[in-house]
Amino acid sequence: MSSDKKRVAVAARDVAPRTSPSSYPEPFASRVSGRVKRQLGEVFGLTNFGVNLVRMEPGSVSALRHSHTRQDEFVFILEGTPSLVTDAGETLLAPGMCAGFRAGEGGGHHLVNRSSAVVVYLEVGDRTPGDGVCYPDDDLEAYLADGSWQFRHKSGEPYQ
Repeated sequence: MSSDKKRVAVAARDVAPRTSPSSYPEPFASRVSGRVKRQLGEVFGLTNFGVNLVRMEPGSVSALRHSHTRQDEFVFILEGTPSLVTDAGETLLAPGMCAGFRAGEGGGHHLVNRSSAVVVYLEVGDRTPGDGVCYPDDDLEAYLADGSWQFRHKSGEPYQ
């Protein structure tokens, strides 16, 4: 299909992986190695919400444990058995299970692949302007500015 034609459907696994594995600054970016995101929403030019097909190798994590101030999030497990880690503890997920996270609620969440098999899931989040992210386990905060994530220490000092 030529690039000047609007796409109406694609095979999700044929979408090229995101070129940068993570927007986190170091030393945090390396903690999500083994995670590959395919930005499905970008293929269609979606602007109100994002959809990612995510693959996690054994031993990897989906993200640093986090919560958003304005963005709702949703995950749907397609393959594998990741552990959902929240303030309430760990919940083992399986294909067909899903989880949702309301903006501004909860102390943080992420998925951890403690199994020996690959995990694949869909991740959906909105793109509400002015969103911020809290990372309760790390000296890190993020805020959305001009369409990109900016990171700072909890003291307010920016990461270089």
